[in-house]
Amino acid sequence: MEQVYAQNLWGKGSTEFYSGEGSHLPDFVNPYLKTVIAFLKSFDKKLVVCDLGCGDFNIGKELAPFTQKYEAIDIAKNLIEFNRKQFCLENLDFHCLDIAEEELPHGDCAIVRQVLQHLSNAEIQKIVRKLQGFKFVILTEHLPKGDFIANADIISGQGIRIKKNSGVDILKAPFHLNIHDYKELVSIDLGAQKGVVLITLFTL
Repeated sequence: MEQVYAQNLWGKGSTEFYSGEGSHLPDFVNPYLKTVIAFLKSFDKKLVVCDLGCGDFNIGKELAPFTQKYEAIDIAKNLIEFNRKQFCLENLDFHCLDIAEEELPHGDCAIVRQVLQHLSNAEIQKIVRKLQGFKFVILTEHLPKGDFIANADIISGQGIRIKKNSGVDILKAPFHLNIHDYKELVSIDLGAQKGVVLITLFTL
């Protein structure tokens, strides 16, 4: 991921690091923030949230004030160092971790926003096992529109499964996330050829 940022493979913004249109365009950001903030505010006792793949933190900085503790995690060391200098809140901690391989901080809710779509099935499998330790998971994935083949494997990197008419479904093989319930919160239509961005709340 450090190479992705160094070469601006997801585009270029006003700062050194840019996590792509999904973290900045109002058509993506506004519906996401409205929905997730409403969820976070629905609890009398604020939740401890783990943001697994926090990126440039354009989204996380808006969510953190509504949490008891916000654990922001990314694999890119230089990105995390940059974020630590830019964003300072009493309830905010940044961690440089490989979420597939390393132990995660404890929390009530995991936020995984357009992260799994870039990873191989083997890495997703490891992450899914760790998600079972949370009460809630808010998952955002870029999926083909209509019927598609779930979980076609890819090599981890900047790309996703759209060209294979595939997307990540963590309820299906080989992942089988064990849940009590789920609810589709928001579906953002990108057009017939570009698919949809789906935000789902899982209760475990």
